[in-house]
Amino acid sequence: MPRPRKCRQVCNFPRTLAFVPEEYDGEKQAVILTVDEYETIRLIDKEGFSQEQCGEFMKIARATVQQIYASARKKLADMLVEGLPLYIGGGDVRLCNGINNVCNRNSCIKQGILNFAKPKGEFIMRIAVTYENGEIFQHFGHTEQFKIYDIENDKVISTQIADTNGNGHGALAGMLSSLDVDILICGGIGGGAQTALAGANIKLYGGVSGNADAAVEAFLADHLEFNPNVQCSHHGEHHHEGGECGNHGCGNGHHCG
Repeated sequence: MPRPRKCRQVCNFPRTLAFVPEEYDGEKQAVILTVDEYETIRLIDKEGFSQEQCGEFMKIARATVQQIYASARKKLADMLVEGLPLYIGGGDVRLCNGINNVCNRNSCIKQGILNFAKPKGEFIMRIAVTYENGEIFQHFGHTEQFKIYDIENDKVISTQIADTNGNGHGALAGMLSSLDVDILICGGIGGGAQTALAGANIKLYGGVSGNADAAVEAFLADHLEFNPNVQCSHHGEHHHEGGECGNHGCGNGHHCG
């Protein structure tokens, strides 16, 4: 039986999740850079860490760092040479505790989730809902809170509110991954954020509005109305941060039975 892969420690989640070439025609397959691959690039190429120092910070062996770093560099080369879009998301990672002497402590503490992400148990499903005053907040990239529901045997057994503490766009997908979320229910959400969520194996139910608790109950009863093709396509930016919805109201009123 193979050994379980050890989580890689990261200081912060990337704020920009998508890089799309100006002349991209949409036909070529995008490159997916995992968060741990991103972190090796940040530490080694930007911060000047040695591979040994990088391993000490990420709590993994130097040989593992070499493998992750080589994979990351290959993906970046493919993106640049072939003109492919790059999305960042997924990977087995956890946030550091903010006290490592090579860590940006303020950035880690600002994430506001270091003490929130607790083990959910083998048979627990975790649902996150973009949240404001009991309702589903309609713009994923601007949500200030998620309401987190732990589900067992198709029943809600606990709920908590997780503040995003000003994090938006790209950081939110990483935050949900750190919280071990399985499902996201939201209103409008951009394509870059959708790709990042998919890379983190978080299933999306978008285009939902109304009361957050009622939406979760509808999901558990298998009659949640959502839009499987929800998309914010009005931006037109080629270098964007998670594809937030802005203030255009996308996601409202677009339901399928």
